[in-house]
Amino acid sequence: MEKKNIEVQAINRQTIGQWLKSYKRSPLSLLLLILVSVSAFLTVMTLLFLIAYILIKGIPYLTPSLFAWEYTTENVSLMPALVNTVIMTGLSLLIAVPLGIFAAIYLVEYAKRGNRLVSIVRITAETLTGIPSIVYGLFGFLLFVVALGWSYTILGGAMTLAIMILPTIMRTTEEALKAVPDSYREGSFGLGAGRLRTVFQVVLPSAVPGILAGIILAVGRIVGETAALMYTAGTVAGIPSNLFGSGRTLAVHMYVLTNEGLYTNQSYATAVVLLVIVVCINAVSGFIAKKVSGKAA
Repeated sequence: MEKKNIEVQAINRQTIGQWLKSYKRSPLSLLLLILVSVSAFLTVMTLLFLIAYILIKGIPYLTPSLFAWEYTTENVSLMPALVNTVIMTGLSLLIAVPLGIFAAIYLVEYAKRGNRLVSIVRITAETLTGIPSIVYGLFGFLLFVVALGWSYTILGGAMTLAIMILPTIMRTTEEALKAVPDSYREGSFGLGAGRLRTVFQVVLPSAVPGILAGIILAVGRIVGETAALMYTAGTVAGIPSNLFGSGRTLAVHMYVLTNEGLYTNQSYATAVVLLVIVVCINAVSGFIAKKVSGKAA
């Protein structure tokens, strides 16, 4: 055992020596390695600090009254906002996901390569991805609240969020479809399958991890959105009886509590619940992606 340990240490020293010699020959590579390592360390530490800060501030105030079914000024319950968040997320994804995926399928699988219209659509989608959410909120306010006369509604908020996340879903799905090797398509065509069957039974299952990554990004933006929803869905602290009623999500609930200045501790507790929801969504999406990828393989 001692001889093996000595041999392992000698090999490690030899490897480290070769590594140092290679970086002495190219100082720029060593500098880039240091910059990348420092950036990764700072990113991880910042993330851990934010998570720890939220948990330390919020966990002590996770009381049973905070999960009461009805909101009052005494319990400051987050349950109505949680239900509204689930409804808003589901409705927004129901509208945006099919449109985004089908649009990406057309751009990648059906449109002619080099088509000028396709390039215009892609540039427009990338531009819309970077527009601030407050602009989407003003657009939704003018269209759904004013022009259509819906006032502040869950449906108007969901439609605004669907428009906001549509470019993200479309672009990530498009890149996921492009990443699927052409040999998959050629093999399917060689076996006599048509284009539609090839897309839905060969290409899409292989692209599911990338598509789910885009959907996760969209869910994160929906869950954390405040400005667009304040202009379209309102801030009523209750569960609406239908889609044309007003209601607040968890992010808006946090903003309102913090803005009032009376329930700051409860807003931190709401942040803990929001953090747990996002982590669970990511875990479930990753599990589904692995299962689907395994079946496709």
